[in-house]
Amino acid sequence: MARLFLPAILLALVLVVSNAGAAEAAWWSGWRWDCLFPNNGRGGYGDHGHDGDLPSHSHSHVASIVTEDLYRSFFLHKDDAACPARGFYNYTSFLRAADAFPAFGGDGGNATRRREVAAFLAQISHETTGGWATAPDGPFAWGLCFKEEINPQSNYCDANNTQWPCVPGKSYHGRGPIQLSWNYNYGPAGKAVGFDGLREPEVVAGDPEVAFKTALWFWMTPRAPKPSCHDVMVGRYRPSGDDLAKNRTAGFGLTTNIINGGIECGPSGKPAPVEDRIGFFKRYCGMLGVDVGPNLDCANQQPYSSPS
Repeated sequence: MARLFLPAILLALVLVVSNAGAAEAAWWSGWRWDCLFPNNGRGGYGDHGHDGDLPSHSHSHVASIVTEDLYRSFFLHKDDAACPARGFYNYTSFLRAADAFPAFGGDGGNATRRREVAAFLAQISHETTGGWATAPDGPFAWGLCFKEEINPQSNYCDANNTQWPCVPGKSYHGRGPIQLSWNYNYGPAGKAVGFDGLREPEVVAGDPEVAFKTALWFWMTPRAPKPSCHDVMVGRYRPSGDDLAKNRTAGFGLTTNIINGGIECGPSGKPAPVEDRIGFFKRYCGMLGVDVGPNLDCANQQPYSSPS
């Protein structure tokens, strides 16, 4: 995913962006998207209500894990005037998006379910952080500050991808909680969620429910040879012999490898963003009363995008 960093000075203006993450994904064209979306709301994506106006029949387990008060405590500064995403990432949209993915926060025992939710929120917090080392309330209280990459380096169009061809004039730069990037991610994400990701990529930065759904779609969807982050966090991941040889063992660090391993993982990776992700994860696990589990980082893991 495109990555957002924010210095202490010029909080809403300066951004350093990496261009990997979901860009590394090799999408499995045979995946049955509908099995992940039993309630994807294809009838439209404009009616979300406001905080407190929740779905009357929820399939998600997330509401029992993350209350509205706890959600506010996680993201203390997301609605500050300095954050470009002010008012965007509301609790209702988060729950409605989770409602489309009943397995998210619903597989395994209580600790497993809480740890998965903490891991997801940590990863999207890092991708959208507005924090810095001496930020008020600490650097890990500033998740969900951005909804769109500022000053993108390109339009993130892979012209060689004919399955998900770029639409002229459209930019596929980082948007939403996971900073969805590239045409070959917008296309399948839109098909799964129920919007035209190639012709309307800007919807991800304009509709909070769609934004959260794209992030959860990325989290829940395996993309061979990568497992899904969900399977990693709930214990379903079974490493192959090749995975074991490359030290791709289960834990939070493997989700970082899945998201942005080509930049951050392995001996030549960048440890600072990895530590930032871990910092968010530790904070959220503590607030949810669960341990962080094994293999927090990916320093010794070979990225999936590295040559064999």
